[in-house]
Amino acid sequence: MASKITSKRRSLDLSKLAPESVAVRAGTRRSQEYQEHSEALYLTSSFCFNSAEEAEHGFANAESGFIYSRFTNPTVSMFQDRLAALEGGEACIATASGMAAIMTTAMAHLKAGDHVVCSRSVFGATIQLFGSILGRFGITTSYVDLSDNKAWQAAVQPNTRMFYLETPSNPLTEIADIRAIAKIANKANALFVVDNCFCTPALQRPLDFGADVIIHSATKYLDGQGRVLGGAIVGKKSFIMDKVFPYVRTAGPTLSAFNAWVFLKGLETLDLRMKQQSANALALAQWLEKQAGVEAVYYPGLRSHRQFSLAKKQQKAGGAILSFVLKGGKKAAFKLIDQTTLCSITANLGDTRTTITHPATTTHCRVSPEARKAAGISDGLVRIAVGLENTDDLIRDLQGGFKK
Repeated sequence: MASKITSKRRSLDLSKLAPESVAVRAGTRRSQEYQEHSEALYLTSSFCFNSAEEAEHGFANAESGFIYSRFTNPTVSMFQDRLAALEGGEACIATASGMAAIMTTAMAHLKAGDHVVCSRSVFGATIQLFGSILGRFGITTSYVDLSDNKAWQAAVQPNTRMFYLETPSNPLTEIADIRAIAKIANKANALFVVDNCFCTPALQRPLDFGADVIIHSATKYLDGQGRVLGGAIVGKKSFIMDKVFPYVRTAGPTLSAFNAWVFLKGLETLDLRMKQQSANALALAQWLEKQAGVEAVYYPGLRSHRQFSLAKKQQKAGGAILSFVLKGGKKAAFKLIDQTTLCSITANLGDTRTTITHPATTTHCRVSPEARKAAGISDGLVRIAVGLENTDDLIRDLQGGFKK
């Protein structure tokens, strides 16, 4: 009779791995029955128990097991664990979209009468969320220039409970001094939330510079191919599990298991994509600087960017987003966009396919003209999210617009 095999491999120590390896290996859960190599997709609404007593224990400890896919699912948990490891956070909760992640963070942390300090240079829907929706519940928001540290300090009120920003910003790629703003937020006892959508942990880890919470629209670069919607919140376990998890469990802004599985596959190539797309964006930005019809180019990887040195300290590369201002205003911007054939005219970003858009009439169209002007979003501004196409092909696609 053959002897029973009892040997067992040592568990993987993620702390000794480079980010590229963590993006492939972290968070993997294998079923005992099949020991599948690739992550399994658990398309189920609920999970069974072997006894009533086991069900009682499961419901009493919902955060550590699997009960109902509104708040616990193995595939979603794998994505959460992998992203937390990449960002250097203790825990992560995934949501149905990036905006759901922002809303969840706000609802988990804020109450009526609280005050938020937010950068003016944020996604248009974020401004609408803070002003039009949270404002109805007695939460007020002050907006400041992203790069003006003194303005952040001056905006603090006795009831300030949260700082919120994106860096680099959308669409002008302004850079926030995360470490300096973290000190101001900490002194004010305010939760410091950073949207890391543009850089991802492949290029930047805000928690390392003092941020408390990371927000992601996983729809963008974490997926990387424009397939599904999702969001994520990363931070300390005490905040994520004690405040965010109970809100998600009750309110249900849930990430689907299928979307989580797609994000897991996206994370495996995140580092490769971000490096190449950053290189492509830099080449395109350098070419745009030489065009006579361009007033200004905004890209953190350019030495002409006023925060180039700060970007070098915080980011491994400039990222894949750039914007530029055409001398002819809206008319020139529309002509340039309309004559392209390779670039996709769409407001989304983070895709392997290059996208081009006119922020003033799309992503920021619901923002007042005054607020757009204050944020530097002019009618001549064009944003390009550079993909993985050959840069010579992208340049040829844009050249026709400048010749006209």
